[in-house]
Amino acid sequence: MKYFFMFMKPLALITTTSIITILFILFFQENPPNPNSQNPMAARSFVLWLHGLGDSGPANEPIKTLFTSPEFKNTKWSFPSAPSKPVSCNYGAVMPSWFDIHEIPITAVSPKGESDVLKAVQMVHSMIDKEVTAGTDPENIFVCGFSQGGALTLASVLLYPKTLGGGAVFSGWIPFSSSIVERITPSAKKTPILWSHGIADNTVLFEAGQAGPPFLEQAGIRCEFKAYPGLGHSISNEELRSLESWIKTRFSNSS
Repeated sequence: MKYFFMFMKPLALITTTSIITILFILFFQENPPNPNSQNPMAARSFVLWLHGLGDSGPANEPIKTLFTSPEFKNTKWSFPSAPSKPVSCNYGAVMPSWFDIHEIPITAVSPKGESDVLKAVQMVHSMIDKEVTAGTDPENIFVCGFSQGGALTLASVLLYPKTLGGGAVFSGWIPFSSSIVERITPSAKKTPILWSHGIADNTVLFEAGQAGPPFLEQAGIRCEFKAYPGLGHSISNEELRSLESWIKTRFSNSS
């Protein structure tokens, strides 16, 4: 029974988090976007949202309905789903996962599987390149992600060769060692980072989030870090409203 409990605990954390996040977003859902307001061939801006472990892209799509400011009327959103693969922290169980995770909870010193992360980064870069080829200004492209998706967001924007509008990390962590800094281009260092983390997070510990800003500052990268007291491993409405304002500021700077 002890081993059964150990097996179920990470799965329960992930499942509960996904359900709470989806219910929360649906509760605040309003003003559905008009699909006719977007030009998929040359959107003025593009937001790529990367979900967490065990989740899916479509389950996160209601997030975009919270961004009701006029600045987002021509924004194209994308919510891709991670491929299904065995995950070490869940004893090899197969589930949607951008890369392998070796342990839960994740701390500031958790093991990092860089090769797997870099493969996922290539997938994200191909999505960004597709939008750039379609005519979207890279500085109007924003990559955002929660938990595992937040870690992948960080890796993707830092390793993209051009300056992007920004990268927003929610309850994420640094998924690679300091040696990766050598691969960050001067243009990528200009991409601003917004990092949000709940102090009560027991899945990706707050210490894992706190390790982000010093790492980025040492590499010469701007990072705005926001801590949310009482927030566990989930996304709050306050965080999303802050993200909306932050992206709008980037719009005005890059337009």
